[in-house]
Amino acid sequence: MIGFILADLRRLWLGGAVVVLLVALATALGVAVTLQERSLRLGSARAADKFDLVVGAAGSETQLILSSIFLQAAPLPLVDGAVLTRLAADPRVAWAAPVGFGDSFAGYPIVGTTTSLVSNTTPGFAEGRMFALEGEALLGAAVNLSVGAEIKPMHGSAETGGRTHTEIAYKAVGKLRPTGTPWDRAILVPIQAVWHVHGLGQEHGHDHNEGQREDHGEGHAVAHDDGHQEHGHEEGAHHEDGDTHVGGEDGHADAVIQIGMPQEPKAALAPDASSGHAESDHHGSIDPDAPIVETFGENMPGLPAILVKPKTIADAYRLRQEYRSGNTLGVFPGEVLTGLYATLGDAKMVLGAVAAGSQALVAAALMLVTVIHVGQRRRQIGALRAFGAPRGSVFAIVWLELFFLVALGVGIGFLLGLGAAHIGAQLFTAKSGVILPVGFTREDLRLALFLLGFAAVLAAIPALLAYRQSPAAALRA
Repeated sequence: MIGFILADLRRLWLGGAVVVLLVALATALGVAVTLQERSLRLGSARAADKFDLVVGAAGSETQLILSSIFLQAAPLPLVDGAVLTRLAADPRVAWAAPVGFGDSFAGYPIVGTTTSLVSNTTPGFAEGRMFALEGEALLGAAVNLSVGAEIKPMHGSAETGGRTHTEIAYKAVGKLRPTGTPWDRAILVPIQAVWHVHGLGQEHGHDHNEGQREDHGEGHAVAHDDGHQEHGHEEGAHHEDGDTHVGGEDGHADAVIQIGMPQEPKAALAPDASSGHAESDHHGSIDPDAPIVETFGENMPGLPAILVKPKTIADAYRLRQEYRSGNTLGVFPGEVLTGLYATLGDAKMVLGAVAAGSQALVAAALMLVTVIHVGQRRRQIGALRAFGAPRGSVFAIVWLELFFLVALGVGIGFLLGLGAAHIGAQLFTAKSGVILPVGFTREDLRLALFLLGFAAVLAAIPALLAYRQSPAAALRA
């Protein structure tokens, strides 16, 4: 019987190949959607796993998480720098680290932060050491640069017309081990360096060597925006807003950085924006040999976000509640991701319905083709019966042929779906830095068994038609 089936399949190889291809493509679509959606959930959850609480200025929770954890360039309002001072001194906080964005180099975002964030969220160094001076930088694992490379920061990005600080350069002194997060594609520098590059927060950095710390005080002014804003005691009226106004009268953003002086009016800063007339207004300087200072006092520049590690779960909830009022917003990354997963689930349902519809169309087409095929083979089936082949053998031959073709298509479809999901995951990782774990689970095994069961039922219909045929009627046809 097996030899007869194989000979029949060789004779009808073209039609069999079409059946296998249709089934494989319909199956691959559903499998790829399922694997991609699941890997996106797992990858994003792992990327946010080390960040328990994010504190920023009042605004969009989703954008706060996407910008601060997934390093997606977008406008963010600034939280008062004094919030970092309070969090750092809070006994309920294990560590609190500021993040400042806006610059880039060769397509990699430059993120200003502190040694505490690096030490507590990365597995260590693959090469080199921690930054200790204002002009030093760390490379994420996926940054295509070597230790010792010179990094000239650019406002925004080349795609948005950003301009390079040609007079400023960081030196890469270390390369981090992979984390599977967007931070693998980031260049990390001291937060004070980011401030100083843009002419902000000078009283917290290398100018202390000049003995002028006391002379700055609250009246310390930095040339900003149109170059004519006054910064003095009158700024205290805006201190509670905790945000920085950056904008010119022409409606364009006059800054491309995610840091600023907290005393200015509220505005959202766009790290990917750029305006040529603004670049010169925000050029500052750094002292590459100045030691970094991570004890933050009053009158600090504003920050797009502060990443916080509470000591206990109870502390996390208390801090979140405490910083969810007024001008601040405390967010659990998991809460935001849950909402995004709900949206992702809706998209999966739509794509799943499309895949199911395509599979139903393929099943209907297969039914039509096989019924016609059985009709065309009536004389062959009648001859088999006339030579003494029992009905059960005829049923088995027809059923096995169709089931084999459909099962082969399902198997190839799973492999194609897995390959498509891997390609999609690699493209996503190259773009975002988030590693998406693509693989099969028991849920996929249940899907495979369901499809094979459906194939068995589908193959039984033409087999029953052949089973019920009369040999005499078949030979007369």
